[in-house]
Amino acid sequence: MSNQKEINRRRTFAIISHPDAGKTTLTEKLLLFGGAIQVAGAVKSNKIKKTATSDWMEIERQRGISVATSVMGFEYNDVKINILDTPGHQDFQEDTFRTLTAADSVVVVIDVAKGVEPQTEKLVKVCRMRNIPIIVFINKLDRPGKDAFDLLDEVEQKLHLTVTPLSWPINMGPSFKGVYNIFSHSLNLFSPGKQIIEEGIAINNLEDKKVDDYLKEDADQLREDVELIENVYPKFEIDSYLGGKLSPVFFGSALNNFGVKELLDNFIQIAPSPIGRESDIRKVLPEEKSFTGFVFKIHANMDPKHRDRIAFVRIVSGVFKRNTYYQHVRLNRKLKFSSPTSFMAQKKSIVDEMYPGDIVGLHDTGNFKIGDTITDGETLNYKGIPSFSPELFKYIENASPMKAKQLAKGIDQLMDEGVAQLFTGKHTGRKIIGTVGALQFEVIQYRLEHEYGAKCRFEHITLYKTVWYKSSDQDQLKDFRARKATQIALDKDGREVFLADSQFSLQMAQQKYNNIEFFFTSEF
Repeated sequence: MSNQKEINRRRTFAIISHPDAGKTTLTEKLLLFGGAIQVAGAVKSNKIKKTATSDWMEIERQRGISVATSVMGFEYNDVKINILDTPGHQDFQEDTFRTLTAADSVVVVIDVAKGVEPQTEKLVKVCRMRNIPIIVFINKLDRPGKDAFDLLDEVEQKLHLTVTPLSWPINMGPSFKGVYNIFSHSLNLFSPGKQIIEEGIAINNLEDKKVDDYLKEDADQLREDVELIENVYPKFEIDSYLGGKLSPVFFGSALNNFGVKELLDNFIQIAPSPIGRESDIRKVLPEEKSFTGFVFKIHANMDPKHRDRIAFVRIVSGVFKRNTYYQHVRLNRKLKFSSPTSFMAQKKSIVDEMYPGDIVGLHDTGNFKIGDTITDGETLNYKGIPSFSPELFKYIENASPMKAKQLAKGIDQLMDEGVAQLFTGKHTGRKIIGTVGALQFEVIQYRLEHEYGAKCRFEHITLYKTVWYKSSDQDQLKDFRARKATQIALDKDGREVFLADSQFSLQMAQQKYNNIEFFFTSEF
């Protein structure tokens, strides 16, 4: 099969977690082991100028959280690894949901002290629906936390995963000594080192006398734990993992490099190489010769000096080649890309060829929307990239009349990114921003000012939901539009949306206009 070697050596995965579980720190250390960076960044401290590679937006540096998905690629042991570092904060979960459509597997990060948190439950539920293979990394073992066996029970109960440990911690908190790698039967001891990698000492057999020499009084406890694991938890089988039916668990401390190398070494052995995707007409396999890919993210101003806009494309099949004409399916137009890029967070380098599993960045002048498909010429569309009905709404007003053009451009580009949705009242012409979380309003306001030089203010509006609608009953549509004229707006694509001010109002509309279909996502 063509390009099979390149496909087989690629691993594309997303890292998901609740905020503050250490997801971005884990990303940093994976990059550190891969040689992609020399010094790990400080994600939390505003006093340290060195910040995380994946948190490169100014607002992320100030708050110490991720607000946008970052894409990073690096080589490790002749494997090309593509990491999608997603926002953990629930206000940005829509970005994470879309990113999961571009990932072939997932690493879930859990804080050893806090255990499974609500946001993690939501994200893992999406992964289970898609049968995405999941690896669990229990983090912060250098701090006191829950008993390891209790944590495994919690993961099984709350996340509804069948788990099997592939590494095991030797103590935790101040007495944490390292991890035993069950998968490769080796013991790895580490010295804490936040900025540099400390090499471990490998021991091939738990019965080895060296285990007693290194672990002293903890040696027998480790042997007991491992024996219990072998009797209680299912044996790791790669097919069960790849089918989303079994989730291996690793323990470690990303901040101190405990267990990260074990995770990475095992990940490249067991994680899936690029898999196919369902389109509206058939399943597309990575081995196919014809190029296809889809846009799962758009980001404006990755380089504020150049006001550039990048569409992130997940390659599904074939080979993407620079300076080649490809079909933009929605626009039915041929487009050529002279400077496709690969990513290390905001650092970009021009590439000539990219393969299935890779994420390629295409400079965009406004041609792309999230969910767009590009191909060698075949007319197909990839499915399952959602746009949700927002939960929170505000009017957006210009706070600096001299900058109306900058504000319009800024809103236009930020909405294309999918950070929020824009609705324009048909009756009033007023613009309404809808988001799934309150923090997004702050992000929009901040980015409009610092990236576009435009100031805005938000005004309160009472809205319950925005719902898309359609019907073949023209009489009902005409009556609905006449009676609800002040509650109808247009979305960014010019489609009509009903602005329901209460749950009761929506239910009454659904009952009265029974020939009109109402939709809570734009994918219908």
